[in-house]
Amino acid sequence: MRIGLFGGSFDPPHDGHALVSRVALTRLKLDRLWWIVSPGNPLKDASELPSIGARIAAAKKILRDPRVAFTGFEAEIGARYTCDTLAWLHTHCPGVRFVWIMGADNLLQF
Repeated sequence: MRIGLFGGSFDPPHDGHALVSRVALTRLKLDRLWWIVSPGNPLKDASELPSIGARIAAAKKILRDPRVAFTGFEAEIGARYTCDTLAWLHTHCPGVRFVWIMGADNLLQF
């Protein structure tokens, strides 16, 4: 199984995020795509960030596709950095091939 991981603050989620998701599903031949709604990007000010629940609810209005799931699990596992998230997933989801997808705003600082 190939699962795309689309991590971000999604503040707010918008049509560009939905477009990236649809293109990634097709071009990367993904079985599923998970939007990983971050508790806070360490590279951005999170002081006025809406709750994870509010951002997930808004994301669900932007994109309705049975292959796409929205999760805030990073807050549950205490992950703050992408490397921590990926390490946790590889430990807890053996046999799954993950494909990382990131927004252009973070790619510039990566």
